[in-house]
Amino acid sequence: MAANHHRDRIVPQLDRTLIADLPLFDGLPPEALDEALKDARPLHCPRGTHVFEQGAAAHSFFVLLHGRLRVTQVTPEGQQIVVRFVSPGDMFGVAMALQRATYPGTATAVVDSLALIWPNSAWQTLSTKYPALALNALRTIGSRLQEAHARIREISTEEVEQRVAHAVLRLADEAGRDTPGGTLIDFPISRQDVAEMTGTTLHTVSRVLSAWEAAGFVEGGRQRIMIRDLSRLKELAEAPRD
Repeated sequence: MAANHHRDRIVPQLDRTLIADLPLFDGLPPEALDEALKDARPLHCPRGTHVFEQGAAAHSFFVLLHGRLRVTQVTPEGQQIVVRFVSPGDMFGVAMALQRATYPGTATAVVDSLALIWPNSAWQTLSTKYPALALNALRTIGSRLQEAHARIREISTEEVEQRVAHAVLRLADEAGRDTPGGTLIDFPISRQDVAEMTGTTLHTVSRVLSAWEAAGFVEGGRQRIMIRDLSRLKELAEAPRD
């Protein structure tokens, strides 16, 4: 099972500074942060392990402190899609906020990661006592729904090259790191991941990225994407459709 490979990282004490600047806890007083941490425990997620799996009972919710997670879903037809990548500071696994009894996707550690985990019972207590917590969660969920709608619109109306450009730009926005060579997406990302983000095939994504590499505004590698010309990529993403 997914949880069998997890090891709690030894942390002497969970301090409120761990969560004070995170979006979920924005606007909460210090005593609320201390109360929230009473029910939390650290969860070490080695690279390649599942934090939870699609369809499993949703007994907990999480906030990522360090690392990166990939959230995938398998459709009824058996196709796997990448729903999103979880960045440090993100809340995830909040099935109870969506009135779900099971997790709608599988969260996998892309790199060694560290999260905080709470039982669902803590959510009810904290969100009732501190309405700002529920409001922050609602804002986060609303933002993710907007992104999901944008992706659906892109898949429905855009050519593959535009969809791939938008996907790479989103990754750069979430995890881009400035380097002398350009903007590096700062976690392992494969061409298969990009294909599953954009509703296309590995062959098609490979063709698009190879063309961009030949043109000199993207540099690829094994599970690596470096954007050498961000403005050119934005032009491709926003090119008017015929």
